Amino acid sequence: MAIIGIDLGTTNSLVSMFRNGQVELLPNEWGEFLTPSCVGILEDGTITVGAIAKERLITHPSETISSFKTWMGTEKKFLLGDKTFLPHELSALVLKKLYQNAREALGEEIEEAIISVPAYFNDHQRCAIRLAAQLAGLPVKRLINEPSAAALYHRCATMGEEQRLLIIDFGGGTLDVSVVDCFENMVEIVAISGNNRLGGDNIDQAIADYFCEKTNLTWNSLDMKQKRQLLALAEKGKIGLSKSEKGCILAFQIGQETQSVSLNREILAKICRPIFQQVKEVIAQAFRDSGIPISEIDDVVLVGGSSKLEIFVDYLEGLFSKRPTFMERPDQTVAFGVGVCAGIKQRDGNLRDIVMTDVCPFSLGTSVCNDIRDNNPHMAILIQRSSILPARHTERFFTLSDGQRCVDVIIYQGENYYAVDNLRLGKLSVTVPPDKAGKQWVEVTFAYDINGILEVTAQGSGGDRQHTIILNPQLNWSEEEIAEALARLNTLPNRSMPQEENLLLLSRAERLFAELSGDRRMEAAHIIQRLRQMLQSDSQIRMAREREQLRQHLEELEYWVQRDIWVDDNDEEDLL
Repeated sequence: MAIIGIDLGTTNSLVSMFRNGQVELLPNEWGEFLTPSCVGILEDGTITVGAIAKERLITHPSETISSFKTWMGTEKKFLLGDKTFLPHELSALVLKKLYQNAREALGEEIEEAIISVPAYFNDHQRCAIRLAAQLAGLPVKRLINEPSAAALYHRCATMGEEQRLLIIDFGGGTLDVSVVDCFENMVEIVAISGNNRLGGDNIDQAIADYFCEKTNLTWNSLDMKQKRQLLALAEKGKIGLSKSEKGCILAFQIGQETQSVSLNREILAKICRPIFQQVKEVIAQAFRDSGIPISEIDDVVLVGGSSKLEIFVDYLEGLFSKRPTFMERPDQTVAFGVGVCAGIKQRDGNLRDIVMTDVCPFSLGTSVCNDIRDNNPHMAILIQRSSILPARHTERFFTLSDGQRCVDVIIYQGENYYAVDNLRLGKLSVTVPPDKAGKQWVEVTFAYDINGILEVTAQGSGGDRQHTIILNPQLNWSEEEIAEALARLNTLPNRSMPQEENLLLLSRAERLFAELSGDRRMEAAHIIQRLRQMLQSDSQIRMAREREQLRQHLEELEYWVQRDIWVDDNDEEDLL
């Protein structure tokens, strides 16, 4: 029985484990470590997760979805074909796929999984992750903050001298920043900050908006397929400008007309300026909470796929007057860190001496009034944000009115002065003996553990005692509701691997057909026809032979899709 780590990402997800003295990434059915966090529905009503769904994002926009992680903890509904899903249900499908792939790669059952979450995920979002794991049939007892996992792996990989680090995890849909203090075998998370709606997706959207502005298009006038195509084009331009200093041309076809916009690093930096300003504000918050001066930071460590953007690195260099450091594989660092965490959990001898402390991402408290006339309760904080976990604090609150028989303890998470402006987590009602105002009391204890679970106990002066473990009431499903959701989600396709390979190639060919034009589009059409015939074939040998030929042909067409964006050396001066 193995313990695995899962990096459930906005764009891609990975599975890791610790064995033979090191972290290993576990491959999916395609032999790849990165599994796209995409879900789609096929024509026959079955669900597909990962690479096939990603290939169908453009060609089947109404039947595929990605970047749903940013909506975790909400009741937002996503329509795929004629089926409706909540964000945690879509994440459950991704987790189930990762779970299946891990069991196949290991050849054994999974005892437990540790899942990384954005450090700035609130209680509702963390509950949603746990519910998704439950729906996936995945045993999960521990969640770990993503930058904390990155810091853990960084320390294990370097084991250098005493260091103070700033970990910046800039992913597809979230930003996390952690100030970390390292000494010998100890890793202490001093402070964290973040933005759960800021990442590479925002940069893609900014480029798409810039394209629309320059071509007099209106974003809302585009249909879903055109929006997906333009965002994919924006992403290719963004990635290309990180690999090359050349300018590029973004060419987008609307009907019979092709619109083109030139893009270079200078333009992209200007487009991204508002996004990077938000990053700066998040970094500043982390430093304010840590009490550590910027001058005492030894290294700025970048994690997450979006951190590879060259203009982002340049911006941070200007901010800190030093070049940030990349981990060897920034888009896999969190997965490696969760693997280390799994090794610690299974008491691997190589990690026995590693100690890590984490902090509370948000303040936790209850609403209180100054007197009986106060009709807008404020926040009485029992556990401050950035408190080292586990954290525990007790506070006594007194009655406000004569003859009062009950005290309501309403539990909130957040930083705002007025309680109503924070996230309500739950409520306890405690009886007290009737008496004059201020004579009777309720003693409230908050206990917040390393896994982000909050326990609240309220003890009344008359002996009444109430206790609760806070769960998101919107996601605190009954056993019947969970069973119903499980039955609905257990529709993953049961296809043989050759069929899956053909379907992946078909999805890729359909996507290339949408992106190409002229003769090469006709080549893609021919491949689509051949693949459709192969899906009906019973000859496995014939399928295998043709599949390899068609795969090579698709690689050639993929080259032209990539190449058509970039400007040849001779044309570069015309654009810059």
